[in-house]
Amino acid sequence: MVQRQIHAAVSVRRFSRAKAFAAAMICLAASVALTSCASLERLPAVPLSLASEIKPLDVPYARFYAEGDPAVFRALAYETIEKARATRERANIPASKIPQTTFLAISGGGDDGAFGAGLLLGWTARGDRPQFNVVTGISTGALSAPFAFLGPEYDDKLKQVYTETGVEDIFHKEPILGIISGDAATDTTPLKRLIARYLDETTIRRIGEEYEKGRLLLIATTNLDQARSVIWNIGAIARSPDPRARELIIEVLRASASIPGAFPPVMLDVTVGGKRYEEMHVDGGAMAQVFLYPPSLRLKAVERMRPKHKDVAYVIRNGRLFRPEEQVKRQTLAIAGQAIATMTAANGMNDLYRIYLTTQRDGIEYNLAYLDDEFTLPYKGPFDKAYMNTLFDYGYQKGSAGFQWHKAPPGYEN
Repeated sequence: MVQRQIHAAVSVRRFSRAKAFAAAMICLAASVALTSCASLERLPAVPLSLASEIKPLDVPYARFYAEGDPAVFRALAYETIEKARATRERANIPASKIPQTTFLAISGGGDDGAFGAGLLLGWTARGDRPQFNVVTGISTGALSAPFAFLGPEYDDKLKQVYTETGVEDIFHKEPILGIISGDAATDTTPLKRLIARYLDETTIRRIGEEYEKGRLLLIATTNLDQARSVIWNIGAIARSPDPRARELIIEVLRASASIPGAFPPVMLDVTVGGKRYEEMHVDGGAMAQVFLYPPSLRLKAVERMRPKHKDVAYVIRNGRLFRPEEQVKRQTLAIAGQAIATMTAANGMNDLYRIYLTTQRDGIEYNLAYLDDEFTLPYKGPFDKAYMNTLFDYGYQKGSAGFQWHKAPPGYEN
């Protein structure tokens, strides 16, 4: 009975982050039923008090905590603005010709990331897609963000990821004994290979080059030991001459998409004061499903260094706003699973409100896209190519026709 429950949890009708959390709960229940749940050995976790001393690959501004010191964020902002200014001067672009500063935030959502990918390619086809100055991504958004950051020349790769990828390219199911004694219900070695295939040396180099021009690619993971959101500056890492830079970027992207319980965490070795530690990083969506920049960074504080124009933010939510209604069985695991799905959806809505309030405070135009209820194709299973291709085409049609962005989250719109 326990084995059938675990199999059902991994093969859920909608392989969302919330369903995956439910799978982890089922694994816990199974371990209690079997009276034994071994754990894998690991190095000590990094104490939060030492976190600020860690500098991955000795790269300045390689990462920071979302709720960290605002002075660090301002310093990175100043450096980025200065690089952008120098880039404009080399190209002889007068300040009066500088376009708006644009932000793009791409949320998690698993295979629903096909919606955002299609929207971006449709936007390219329409001909008015801007070059984004800052691109952020979480979970599936972390997988699409590098290609959105590099622009239309990488549209083919973005499309391939969301139209040619199947479940076998993401994970392998673990046997029941592996689930009980291991750290996840699946093995994501295929996902790591997928990321490595698309983020080759040339792509990493291009990301680093754009960073030197004053553009930012930011990916969020969750440090599960510390219960903190970690924002990784991928461009800064890409510029590092350290031969481990590409591997670190690949692991950060995999960690950002590692749904706890369903996918194994990514363990990162670090050394502080000559002592080795190990960090456990999982899906960035465990803390937030989408982010723009840390709210503690007030852009008006660096206004004197920035061109005088109104900035614009685009937020793509890869999924619907609310969990689909469903008659819930009077069964412990069913109730727990749907409750987690509801909480996850509510947290995603809160992210949209938080970003909206931040943009209003800082004078940034807010634009939101999400999957409307008019898309009614039934979900057949995780990473089903037919479903993802149809959803990609839906997003493409919306983007090419000129998407009508929502100017505020639900409840704020007139």
